[in-house]
This record gives sequence, structure tokens and C-alpha cells, in this order.
Amino acid sequence: MEELNLNGKTVLITGGTGSLGKALTRRIFAEWPDVRRLVIFSRDEQKQFVMAQEYPASKYPAIRYFIGDVRDKDRLVRAMQGIEYVIHAAAMKHVHLAEYNPSECIKTNVTGAENVIYACLETAVERVVALSTDKACAPINLYGATKLTSDKLFIAANNIRGKNPIRFSVVRYGNVMGSNGSVIPFFLDRRKEDFLPITDPRMTRFNISLDGGVDMVFHALANAWGGEIFIPKIPSYRITDVATAIAPEKDQKVVGIRPGEKIHEEMITPSDSFYTYDMGKYYAILPSVPKWDMEAFKEQFGAELVPNGFSYNSGTNTEWVTVEELRTFITSHVDPSFTV
Repeated sequence: MEELNLNGKTVLITGGTGSLGKALTRRIFAEWPDVRRLVIFSRDEQKQFVMAQEYPASKYPAIRYFIGDVRDKDRLVRAMQGIEYVIHAAAMKHVHLAEYNPSECIKTNVTGAENVIYACLETAVERVVALSTDKACAPINLYGATKLTSDKLFIAANNIRGKNPIRFSVVRYGNVMGSNGSVIPFFLDRRKEDFLPITDPRMTRFNISLDGGVDMVFHALANAWGGEIFIPKIPSYRITDVATAIAPEKDQKVVGIRPGEKIHEEMITPSDSFYTYDMGKYYAILPSVPKWDMEAFKEQFGAELVPNGFSYNSGTNTEWVTVEELRTFITSHVDPSFTV
């Protein structure tokens, strides 16, 4: 395994004002204080203004705030001048909003992905990591379908780079616990109400912390050969357990699944198993025709092909987050004042 070193490097994060973008920023400055430039690229000027109060240029001279939209390729090309590493986190992410506004989701998640790829190819970018989602695996909603398309675009970008040494890879993971718009902040806000709304009592999701997501991005930046979809080995949680952890005294009222939702999420399907390798801490779905020496890849990472028919599903997972573990996580990562 290669160790990442961003000291002296230039990095750009699309969607950099989001939960993961801010977590990446915090870790980059903590671990590589001599990073040469860190560009926060996003379209929301208010979020940039707020983030600049936490990370002012007077204290963090490497930081740059760049207002722009991934739908605008020319703006991306301008922002990527002199950039070596790109982390693509910008996306339209809410399932039900994507169902209601499909063309807007496509413009951001698909056209935006193409724009990022071509902007990287037209500049001096060396490594690109795109963030995916478990909903991209066997998608039933538009959001998942757009992210699957985005994944395919980033993987295929390795085929059109010519002699350019750039490497494109993808990291795919489940719900980020405690992130903006996720179920924990929602249930915490609903504690004042008479009940907590449960879409379906059978519902499960994969769980990863913000730091776990950041670790995956750093791993891919350092170790990707080009074309991998990295998937973490992470626990699942039951939606009813999250409600119990937050408000055990409240009734749980079943309100029904929202448009485009699944009962369980998958990150590897049986069809993916023919190209999926166990790499220890992570799985990696490789291109069907890799552009590199497979034997050398397997030897370097100790990678082993998973059994035919293997799948990775939040409902059949072997590792689960308990109610007590959920409470500990909420106190330590989301709301230090939280008590039951």
C-alpha cells in the first residue's frame, strides 16, 4: 500500500462545502499542513461564506474559495489550472428531489461528471477520485441511475486518456452517519414531536462515518491504478434501531417508503462478483478489461477474487451497529449534548 502525502501538492474538491468536503478539508490541514493549495469549488456562495469563517485564508493561506458549477466545464477548466489531485464530491443527492426534478439531477450528476473528466484531461491533473453511493448499485431511482452513469464515465475515462498518466477511480459507500440530510439529524429534530416517522420497519442501510469516507478517498488517491470502484467493509444499521437509540420513549409510526427508496441497499451485486476483489479493508470492482498487469496488481495488494455469486447487501450483512453503539456515535460525532 502507498502512503498518501499531500504536502506540497495542489488539491481541488468539487462540492467542497458539503459535509464530506469539510471533513476532507479538516483532515488535509491536520495531516498535511504544508499542502500547497486547496481549492473549495462549489456553487453555493452562502456555504462558501460560512466555511470561510471556519477556514479563513488568514489562518489557512493554502485555501481558495472558487464559486462555480460542475455544469460549467469552462469554469472547471479555469479552477483546475495547476491542480494535481481532484476529489469530485458535488452531486444532487436527495432521492425524492431527483425523482421530482429528473432533468436537474441529470445535468449535475451526469453532465457534471463529464465536465469534470474533460476538464481534468485538459489540464495537468494527475489523480481523480469520484464519490459514488450504494444507490448506484442495481439502481431503482433516478439518483442511483445517474450515479451509476457517473461511475461508468469515470471508469471509462481511463480508456481515453491516451498517453496522459492521469488515473480515475471511484469510491462507493453507504449513508454517511450524521451528515447533512441524513436520518440522525432528522430524528434528533423530530424528538420534539409525538412520534418518529419510519418509512418501513424492515429498512436497513450501510453505515460509514465521515472519517471513514475520508479514509477511503485518501486510500484511492494513493493506491488506485485507474478504473477501480473501491467499496468499504462496513456495518449495517436498522432504521428502527436508529429511532430507538435517539428517542426510545417515542412511538414509531410507519409512513411508507418514499419514491425511489429501497428496503435494503446493495454495494456489490452477484453480477459484479466476476470482477470484484477482496483487498483486506476494502473490496474493489475492477474494469472488465483492466489497462494494467492483473498479476502485478494482485501481488501488490494481496487481492483475491471473491466467490462467483458474491453480493454485499445491507440486509444480509454480517456486521451490525447496535443501539448503544449508535448512541455513542451520536454523542461523539453529531451532538455532544445528546442524552436519552
